Amino acid sequence: MFIPKAVYFEPKAREYELGKQLLENYEKQGVSLIPIENHNNIEEMRKKQNSEFANMKQNIIIGVRKTHKFVPNHKVSDFLVPYTSSGCIAMCMYCYLVCNYNKCSYMRLFVNREQMLEKIIKVSNQSEKELTFEIGSNSDLILENTITHNLEWTIENFNAQKGYLTFPTKFDMVDTLLNLNHKGKVIVRMSMNPQEIINRVEFGTSRLDNRIKAINKLKEAGYKVGILIAPIILVDNWKQLYEELIKKLSEELSQKVKKDAIFELIFMTYSYVHKMINKEAFPNAIDLFNPEIMTGRGRGKYMYKKEIREDGEIFLRKTMKKYFPENKILYIV
Repeated sequence: MFIPKAVYFEPKAREYELGKQLLENYEKQGVSLIPIENHNNIEEMRKKQNSEFANMKQNIIIGVRKTHKFVPNHKVSDFLVPYTSSGCIAMCMYCYLVCNYNKCSYMRLFVNREQMLEKIIKVSNQSEKELTFEIGSNSDLILENTITHNLEWTIENFNAQKGYLTFPTKFDMVDTLLNLNHKGKVIVRMSMNPQEIINRVEFGTSRLDNRIKAINKLKEAGYKVGILIAPIILVDNWKQLYEELIKKLSEELSQKVKKDAIFELIFMTYSYVHKMINKEAFPNAIDLFNPEIMTGRGRGKYMYKKEIREDGEIFLRKTMKKYFPENKILYIV
């Protein structure tokens, strides 16, 4: 279990069962507890230098989520739902949460889980059709679960008459989920990347072999599953790396997974904020910004050039057809 250097907390968090429990546990462990007025505005954190990014990730913030706006989505869900955490302990160098939170993309835990799940169930029950709710767009819920057990609680308490919950993950700590009564209403999507990319870019996440084992376990336990190949990063030998990855998945994913898993393929997007933080926080790491193959995408953001991306998509579709001829690619973006 991750033990933070310090816990910053909104005093109101003590009014919730989970908040009280977490703070009592950290106090017993001798972790410094620092009261704050608002989890979104911690002045001493905002004033830190980009070089402190990794150290900032060693802290946890505990608060009450005040925003419960459901955002329509048309990829793997009907709504993106703010849920029990945002930010992360891991340090993926491309993480889109950095675009939202800048260097303050550390893990925030929200203790009013009953309120959040109640709204999901209410919206689901009022809908004429089955809805899918993406609850993991702001954090990695498998990782968070090792601290709060919120995912276990959520799965067991999601008693909507219809509808599904879904979330992506880069972590393999799934054993506590295997014997839960998920009722077939939970879709876990495992993010895969070549091990070389994981080593060089996805700091603090699970190894590829363990991710494969984890998704096989979840499928065996009756969960609906999906596979993300994401983000696809165009390093010099990227075609070799990603063909090796796709071949490995075809050999090591279980037959049950391969029978009906749907794939999502996502090219990396990058930003000026990433560039500045990574330069100072990880000075010896790979530079993900390549001006020869990248172009601007809105204010301060970068994507692969149109012709580069189109060539990449042709290659990936051909490779997927070779190793997964029966599986659907939901989208490539």
